[in-house]
Amino acid sequence: MLSNTSATALGLLSRLHHRANTTINANDVSNLSMADSSLMPDNMDDDADRGRSKTDMLFVQFFEVLQSHSNDTNTLDVIQQLLQACRQAVEQLEQEIERGVGGAQGSKQREASIEWLKLEINTWCLLHALYYDRILMQTQPDEEMLDGPSLGASEKEVIQQLYAANAQLREYQLVVDWLEKSYDQDAQTKALYSHDRMMAWENTLFQLENLQGAAFGRGHEICKQLDPDAPVREGKPLHALDMEDNQRLGRAIFAGVRNGQIDKALKLCKHYGQTWRAAILEGWRLYEDPNYEQDVADTEKHEKLPIEGNPRRDVWKRCAWMLADSKKYDEYTRATAGMFCGHLDALKCLLSSSWQDSLWAHLKVQIDIRVESEIRSNCLKRYHPMPDEYWNGKMTLEQIFDELTVAKDVAVRDYAQSQLGVIQQHIILDSCGELLQHMCRWLDAAPKDATPVSPHQLRIMAHIVLFMREIGRMDQQPQQQQQAERIVAAYVEVLIQRGEPQPIAYYAAGLPNKLQVQLYAKYLMQLDQKRPRELALEAALHAGLDVEQITKHAVESIRLGNSPPSALGEPQTGKISATDKRRIQALEYLTHLTEQRGELLWQANAMMRVYLASKKLECVRQVFAMVPSDVPTQLISIYGSLEHLPPREECSLKEYLCYKIYLAGVDRFNDWLRLQQKRPQPPQAQTRKTMSGQDKFTERMNEQHKEQTYRNELARWEQLVAEQSKLTIDALYNVLLFPEKGWLTDPFTAKQPENAAGLNWDHRKLQMEKLRSICLPEMALLLHEVMMKSGDYASCVRLADEIADERRQLYKVYTKHNIAELLSKIAESSLELLNTKVDPWGYAITA
Repeated sequence: MLSNTSATALGLLSRLHHRANTTINANDVSNLSMADSSLMPDNMDDDADRGRSKTDMLFVQFFEVLQSHSNDTNTLDVIQQLLQACRQAVEQLEQEIERGVGGAQGSKQREASIEWLKLEINTWCLLHALYYDRILMQTQPDEEMLDGPSLGASEKEVIQQLYAANAQLREYQLVVDWLEKSYDQDAQTKALYSHDRMMAWENTLFQLENLQGAAFGRGHEICKQLDPDAPVREGKPLHALDMEDNQRLGRAIFAGVRNGQIDKALKLCKHYGQTWRAAILEGWRLYEDPNYEQDVADTEKHEKLPIEGNPRRDVWKRCAWMLADSKKYDEYTRATAGMFCGHLDALKCLLSSSWQDSLWAHLKVQIDIRVESEIRSNCLKRYHPMPDEYWNGKMTLEQIFDELTVAKDVAVRDYAQSQLGVIQQHIILDSCGELLQHMCRWLDAAPKDATPVSPHQLRIMAHIVLFMREIGRMDQQPQQQQQAERIVAAYVEVLIQRGEPQPIAYYAAGLPNKLQVQLYAKYLMQLDQKRPRELALEAALHAGLDVEQITKHAVESIRLGNSPPSALGEPQTGKISATDKRRIQALEYLTHLTEQRGELLWQANAMMRVYLASKKLECVRQVFAMVPSDVPTQLISIYGSLEHLPPREECSLKEYLCYKIYLAGVDRFNDWLRLQQKRPQPPQAQTRKTMSGQDKFTERMNEQHKEQTYRNELARWEQLVAEQSKLTIDALYNVLLFPEKGWLTDPFTAKQPENAAGLNWDHRKLQMEKLRSICLPEMALLLHEVMMKSGDYASCVRLADEIADERRQLYKVYTKHNIAELLSKIAESSLELLNTKVDPWGYAITA
């Protein structure tokens, strides 16, 4: 982990670095992306897509990664696979750019996607590196290192023990390694560009050897000697071309140092003939004499091992500080020296326009100060003192981030206050509570903010929250739990817009029951087709959601929702509006589980009550058709017997049967009415013209045949009418004389349901009473009409007895107007009876 830093070759940290960089099988994520490709539309145009399909695959890929590790305890492997998914998306976008897919505009948008994907990759890398140490290393301390560094050890041993024992310093180094690994490679490539010359300052040498040459002019003063300190000592510059090469080389060396590749920077110095630069850059290495650690066998061989590091590192460091502090050197040379000696101002001269560079500079200084302090405290050696400014540069992480937040450079401030910048900051600080607060503030500002939280940003936030919750980094405080649930719920909202049932169900399953019911019901309410609804319910069952509560909530929300009226107005009579059709089809959700037959009846009855009151009889029929015909049998089988039905189910079952009888009566009456309208018409009499005798005979026979056909059809029609009248009268009487307290009245139950208030039980009773006052008088009038036209006047009069019967008390549902209308109809029947020489009640008149 500390390669090319002031504490190189540390055994423990090298082992940590090796384990942390263990890669996963890339084929796993490759297979995921191949599977996701089938989810994209077949007619997706690459030119119009602008690479969105490649990035949107991450939603499903992240879900499949989490689902495949749902029973795995190693959550860090999940982060590795999420990383691999993002990297593969970047590779695919880069390949499309190379192929020129989408033209110039498409390439520009793909490059923007690659840019933020790389920032996301950096965030996952930081999360994995830090929490690998926090979870595995800090919870499993090395017993040998608990006492801290041993006094009198070599510099290398002291720092090895320091890194093993000091978790904070180890985290500093992990962040530095992360910043170096995520350094912009394009900028590095440009910085490393230089001429391929193998001799240092050859232009200055050539001019000094040819002082009489006119090609370079005689008015330019250059240094007279070519030792490394000559330009500074003499105060004269090198040749202009050498100065340019020197500046490029200094920039390349610093870029290598910034990228953590010090060995490559050393090779670069040697390649361009400036071996003194390479020698100077070696001076920071920690000193250790391995000969003191040899065993007896090695000592007898009289083999002396080479010394590691710089025995006069303290002097070198003081000189490096003076170089970094001097104004005589260029800014790249000063910054390179400042990195090795903890000179922050020298680093700030170059690294002040990037949040990552500024953080790297501050952390390098803090590591250097802590390492130097530990060495001077535990090594039995007198060290050359460092200036007070060096020791005064010590800062905490919180102070560093506060300084970056108010930095002079706008780019640094903007990134520090950006969403990813805040996330990375709190990951480094390990302040999960504050991170949750920031995320919730972003959600609050989203509706009114010009730059709301994007779906991909919510994806990152939600998975960070899930990771933190999985590793137990969240406190069990209700506030933090609510904040975490809110972030995951916001991500579920994003998935609902995408309409993929499996991810929605999976992430919703991690939420409290009330929240998961609301969210998944919201998703179900958006589905209009039967097959998508079935897939959504199957996904919910597989994820372990409370399907019964979800479907109930969805159906109730659709049923009670106030839909805006159609622009075309209400449909024609007998047709069902789109809103009503959607409400009725929502009952499909309650037919999926047999256990919900009681809820199905309850919701269907509630719909039929409203539609019946609104005179939408066709809607009532459609609702009734949505209920399977074997519902009564299934209910009885669920609860064992009819006597064991709960009050709600028992009342719902009777109400359902009431509607069944009512629809049967209405349908019978409609059939009777249609049959009445199909009465055969008598043949029309034809005008007789002057014709011969034979023609008159033929015409007379034809008329007789038509008359006989008419009589036969009339007799057959009268027979059908009589049969249909009898069936209709029986069906209508079934409504009026419904058993158990009458039609649309609850059976005798010992008590109301336990949640009667939640079921609006009293409101239901009020609706049923209102329907009785509407439907029963209508049924009585229809019954009277059928009997009247059938000539059964006595039955019409006896209808009054059924209305006035105290057992059913049907007269109580009548208003004064309704009872007056019925009595007038019965009075007409009595007059017809009187015309048939019987008394007004249909009995024969006796003397």
